Amino acid sequence: MATTLLQRIGKALRHRREAAGFSQEAYADAIGMHRTYYSAIERGEKNMQLDTLEKICRGLKVQLWQVLKDAETEHGTG
Repeated sequence: MATTLLQRIGKALRHRREAAGFSQEAYADAIGMHRTYYSAIERGEKNMQLDTLEKICRGLKVQLWQVLKDAETEHGTG
């Protein structure tokens, strides 16, 4: 089964969140997002808007393009 772009983005975000030392719940709280919504993003179940992705990236102190590159190449995503 092919991995969707949303799943690859979620995997890249999860990798970067874990590398930053955040639990999923603590990170969602830190960026003002409901934990179940954020969890669904990491699982690739939510088709989020770009401003939502930007908010997540800003909280991780990473450029949006870097997460998209991780998702496209799957480098550094565990």
